[in-house]
Amino acid sequence: MKNTESVSPQVCEIIHIPEKPSFLPHLQPTVNVLASVIEPKDANTLVRKLNQIAPLENLQHVKRVRKKCIDGGTPQLSLLLCMTVGNDDGEDDCMPYEILELVKSYQLSTFITRVCKYAATSKEEWDEQCKLWPTSYHPPTYNSSGITGFSEEESQSVFGFMRHTITLATSSVGQVVNAAVIVDPSTKQVIASACDQVISSASLANEVSKEGSCSNYLENLKASNLENQQTSLLDGSVGEFKHITDNVACLHPWQWALRSSGCWHPLQHAAIVAIEYSAARDLQLFPDYKARSPLKKQKIEESGFQSNGHSYQSLRPYLCTGYDIYLAWEPCAMCAMALVHQRVRRIFFSSPNSSAGALGSVHRLQGERSLNHHYAVFRVVLPEEVVRNKVVDGKTSGSG
Repeated sequence: MKNTESVSPQVCEIIHIPEKPSFLPHLQPTVNVLASVIEPKDANTLVRKLNQIAPLENLQHVKRVRKKCIDGGTPQLSLLLCMTVGNDDGEDDCMPYEILELVKSYQLSTFITRVCKYAATSKEEWDEQCKLWPTSYHPPTYNSSGITGFSEEESQSVFGFMRHTITLATSSVGQVVNAAVIVDPSTKQVIASACDQVISSASLANEVSKEGSCSNYLENLKASNLENQQTSLLDGSVGEFKHITDNVACLHPWQWALRSSGCWHPLQHAAIVAIEYSAARDLQLFPDYKARSPLKKQKIEESGFQSNGHSYQSLRPYLCTGYDIYLAWEPCAMCAMALVHQRVRRIFFSSPNSSAGALGSVHRLQGERSLNHHYAVFRVVLPEEVVRNKVVDGKTSGSG
């Protein structure tokens, strides 16, 4: 498994999409800051005052003090005062008032320097950052299953579910939509699957709804034979067939606003419909039990909970905790956030979404530390020749 976004189109690959974009060490973005050489005896006092009046809220990885040796081995301390404002020229009238008072009180001579804008994601990046100004580096401490590599069996399972997902996305006549398949990785069982249902009055919607009808959903799951599904892939970057992807909801999340008729539903993206089907499945399989949070689950398991002859294992799952989801296209921000709320464990998508992708192409929601849940994100690449074959098949069917 690779941890890069440069891939060969002729082989099957699983690529981890990191929480932050990777930069060549010498091309890391920088920002200008105001600094000053200080006397070592004043360092502690100045740092305490600056942490109160000018905290480095957006540069927490940058250290306040830089120490280097000058002629004769004499240590010299430089202190980062604040980010620059105004014309970035270090003039007194461009400094915040509190910083200006501090500069005058300690008779500091200020200068402008550069620091790296983002925290280092690798040892190589960190080494390069410290050449400008010292920063902190914290290697990743998590070890989500799959990030450090997939076994051959796990890889084949991932490829199989992705092929199934792409088959759903390309099953409509003459057009393609996005598709989502929710899987329990512990049992390799499909929990729910669905396609975009943003178009409510078209033959496309009728075709799509056949896969996801709630009334016969469980029967459809039992009848599905994932191993015999046709291998197919649609990549939105295939320019000559781009018009075929016009109805992929996550590629055009604002298209509903441009429709004069009322047949376009703005929320029925594949991932959200699959979540609805997963909830409906839970209600059907566990009608007498309430969903419980992971914390309550732990307390129940520790106490050996038994009710009406049923153990905790028969209780309804809590949302989609621990599940994987497979998507034909990288989700938009709305779908990616819905999957945060559902506590999904891993997201696999096949094709990037250069217009509205929220997991690497435009945004990286998985790297937003303010969220209370984080999932691992992977791109699954299938052979390029399968892409063109499937698109051509769809175009031909649509014109016939």
